[in-house]
Amino acid sequence: MLALAFFACFLVTAGSGCASVFRRITIESDPPGALVKVDGKEVGYTPASLSFTYYGTHEITLIKDGYQTLTVMQKVQAPWYQWPGIEFFADNFSPQKITDRHVFRYSMQRQQIPPSNELLQRGRSFRSQATFGQ
Repeated sequence: MLALAFFACFLVTAGSGCASVFRRITIESDPPGALVKVDGKEVGYTPASLSFTYYGTHEITLIKDGYQTLTVMQKVQAPWYQWPGIEFFADNFSPQKITDRHVFRYSMQRQQIPPSNELLQRGRSFRSQATFGQ
């Protein structure tokens, strides 16, 4: 009888679909205003925040005019209450909402523009290679 009551409570609680853990990533850049892509999807401009479902490694790309594009494979570490086995209870039975926030800050490097005489020399080199069929 006790097992049946526990099972009924389990079904009612698990069936409610209310996740108590919310996962959030915030991406900041220096300088601000860079376009952010996470796993190939545009998120917005820094500072940008997004919700996520899975921990692990995510590809973060920052793009801004006048700066070198920055691509980072960023590991997002799971907190102890999201470890396998424990996460079921944190996600479904927590008495309060839990927000797991991660903030990542990146510095972008200015794009280096080569001198015009170097560009002309490289262009001549490519032209001569094309002429000889290389």
